[in-house]
Amino acid sequence: MSSEAKKLFNILILGVSFMFIFTAFQTCGNIAQTVITNLNSTDFHGSGYTSMSIIYGVLSASNLISPSVVAIVGPQFSMVVSGIFYSLYIAVFIKPATWAFYTASVFIGIAAAVLWTAQGNCLTVNSDENTIGRNSGVFWALLQFSLFFGNLYIYFAWQGKTHISESDRRTVFIALTVISLVGTVLFFLIRKQEDTKAPGDDDSTNEILGESSSARNKMMRAVAAFKKSITLSFTKEMLLLSVTTAYTGLVLTFFSGVYGTCIGAVNRFGSEEKSLIGLSGIFIGVGEILGGGVFGLLSKKSCSGRNPVVMLGILVHFIAFYLIFFNMPNDAPIAPMEGTDQVAYMIPSKEVAMLCSFLLGLGDSCFNTQLLSILGFLYSEDSAPAFAIFKFVQSICAAVAYFYSNYFLLQWQLLIMVIVGFFGTITFFTVEWGAAAALAARGSDYSSI
Repeated sequence: MSSEAKKLFNILILGVSFMFIFTAFQTCGNIAQTVITNLNSTDFHGSGYTSMSIIYGVLSASNLISPSVVAIVGPQFSMVVSGIFYSLYIAVFIKPATWAFYTASVFIGIAAAVLWTAQGNCLTVNSDENTIGRNSGVFWALLQFSLFFGNLYIYFAWQGKTHISESDRRTVFIALTVISLVGTVLFFLIRKQEDTKAPGDDDSTNEILGESSSARNKMMRAVAAFKKSITLSFTKEMLLLSVTTAYTGLVLTFFSGVYGTCIGAVNRFGSEEKSLIGLSGIFIGVGEILGGGVFGLLSKKSCSGRNPVVMLGILVHFIAFYLIFFNMPNDAPIAPMEGTDQVAYMIPSKEVAMLCSFLLGLGDSCFNTQLLSILGFLYSEDSAPAFAIFKFVQSICAAVAYFYSNYFLLQWQLLIMVIVGFFGTITFFTVEWGAAAALAARGSDYSSI
């Protein structure tokens, strides 16, 4: 197998592995608050929002050390161990206990930081400036199939149900645990790349996928990775991209946890309200897959870079926010187990709700594919620290958003995303223009990015 074919194979395996793991995890996140609402009449007393806030809070802090962990043990083993912790978190729902639920939330936060740092390194090492756009789109499209399969099952299994029984819960979460473990095992199929680091260049993170070195050299790489993370955090480009990344964290919280809860709380949807949570996840997934696939395939044909895709993303999201504001009751995110009978500015429409789900997914894919692409382009020699910073900012903002989702009405959550999204788009444009200028100075074709 040629070097390019091996790299593409690795990207495909990476995407399929993440698809399985996040089929389980994102479906779990989408239905967690609804399931927990039914459990809170028992001895279990937990909050899905609080759990996700813990996960993303720990994730953000753990990104300070995740490049060092990946440098020591390698990205492949890092992803395998992280996948096991994802499976354990999902398995907690089979027989829930409050202490186990929150403890698992802490451990999966650490695992997620390591997983995504290793993913960023693996994506970058298996790409170059001519393929990073394509590979980012392919990976993102495969990853987002995860929103489709799990939620399709939830839609059919929970159709017509207003209460989730113990049997329903156990069946779903046993299946999700097995699916997560399958994705974890697939990481073993990723083939190692040859070490391309120049002799004596200790700062290059590309050697993470190379041959094993001595314990002393690994420790030196770990320290170098930590120092590089701190240094990169204060560069102009990373600070500007952090605003865009913060926006993706807020949106991640909204479409993966809050919006599904809103739909499930609207009593005017009748007996379909719980199954519509799954259908919403499917439409989000369709938007994510369409965006990732199209932007990946068209990346080589575009002559105008990443900015038009990001502009499309923010326009699509603003339309979605506007429609959600008119369609969803203001108290839907914090409604009690009985749901809400309130009406916004129109009678709640299932069709509009599903359209908004699609638009949320499409817009999210616009931002994330272009962020993955520009990070891989700008920091090809420092991929692990760069992606660790990306996940640090994204996850800390997601943690904050999950926390205030316990208290804020829908209108305030939408307003926060509009403001941060506006400024995040501007800062991304600024970095992209700088990248285009640097590429032109090197005599490269701008369309290659």
